[in-house]
Amino acid sequence: LMCRGLVSSASRPREDSWLKSLFVRKVDPRKDAHSNLLAKRETSSLYKLQIHNVKPEYLDAYNKLCQEVLPKIHEEKHYPCALVGTWNTWYGEQDQAVHLWRYEGGYPALNEVMNKLRQNKEFTEFRKERGNMLLSRKNQLLLEFSFWNEPVPREGPNIYELRSYQLRPGTMIEWGNYWARAIRFRQDNNEAVGGFFSQIGQLYMVHHLWAYKDLQTREDIRNAAWHKPGWDELVYYTVPLIQEMESRIMIPLKISPLQ
Repeated sequence: LMCRGLVSSASRPREDSWLKSLFVRKVDPRKDAHSNLLAKRETSSLYKLQIHNVKPEYLDAYNKLCQEVLPKIHEEKHYPCALVGTWNTWYGEQDQAVHLWRYEGGYPALNEVMNKLRQNKEFTEFRKERGNMLLSRKNQLLLEFSFWNEPVPREGPNIYELRSYQLRPGTMIEWGNYWARAIRFRQDNNEAVGGFFSQIGQLYMVHHLWAYKDLQTREDIRNAAWHKPGWDELVYYTVPLIQEMESRIMIPLKISPLQ
């Protein structure tokens, strides 16, 4: 009886917190599509995440080619598209390049850019030369969470962490409810860069992008979050929503607006 009483007493705060969470809704899952409920309403930006696995012997040449060609193409005013950040993975999958683009105007802007690039001989030659350097490539189209920071250029030097979560189907709204509260625990050091969820490509994917001075600073900031009342509870309830997760530590290229 004594053991039963101890277990019941210990679990009651968790149960109370769980019950409270049912009544703290940032979005209503019954009334609209996930994209309309979770995405920023004040903007119509669409993001593209590109991940290229480069042949090891070509990584330097790949970086040089991207730094020469990409700014010239995408900084032209008649392309409604901007480079948010471009990196090499430092820890994680090796010989990997990660690019994040913003299309200001959503899908029509994406179509406009793609149509113009097909007519751009320099870009066609760039893609052909780049293709010879790659082992594989994939991309996703993303929307940004309404409660996350807008990814804007920042000065460096910084390292970046891209934390990618494969959620269980049907849990995106629940994830958004919890992280709408959790993000406030991770703003003290200006480390939160952007948060996104997939629309096309691998679905039920979430990406959180963070910036840190170095790996030790990352460790210190993450450890500090556990001392804030409420953070452990939010982690406790979001972990069961995850099927797989991956962390990349990335170094920005010289042309990256996120340094």
